[in-house]
Amino acid sequence: MNRRVERLSSSNIDDFFKVHSGECGWCYCTAWWVPNWEGWTERTDEQNRIFREELLQRGEYDGYLLFLDDQPAGWCQVGQRDRLHKLVKQYNLEPNPEIWAITCFVIRPEYRRQGLASYMLKVILEDMKFRGVKIIEAYSKRTESKNAGEHWKGPEEMYLNAGFKTERDDPSRPVLSIHFIIE
Repeated sequence: MNRRVERLSSSNIDDFFKVHSGECGWCYCTAWWVPNWEGWTERTDEQNRIFREELLQRGEYDGYLLFLDDQPAGWCQVGQRDRLHKLVKQYNLEPNPEIWAITCFVIRPEYRRQGLASYMLKVILEDMKFRGVKIIEAYSKRTESKNAGEHWKGPEEMYLNAGFKTERDDPSRPVLSIHFIIE
């Protein structure tokens, strides 16, 4: 099976929407972009899709797509952390424009449990280092649930296996980070 990871761009927007269809739809990776959680669960699929389209029109190509045999199979939201004000506030983080954040992982149901999120994370980290990013944070949710929907920020074990360290060991809101030495 041929697999590749691409940055989201104007040329693969349709693939982004294919990943976010069906069971993986509704949010369109807008959760951290809205000002607060108030009314979040009442938002419709259409509202979130329109909001995502607005973000794309503003040039917010904030992530990576995973392809398997040219089929869009996964998504990871990655970008400068401080652009997501709700995230910074919820995790009580000090502003730092040098920190990037991984805030969402989606693998389509038919491709899950094949190690693809770990593969995707590895490729993303290589690209981030190549681009000169020095610090990346992740915010996994600690849960014993096997429900993939509970792991939308990516499982903690995956980040630890990729070299992330626990920056803040909070039982409900852990902060993990990886630091690169850029030469």
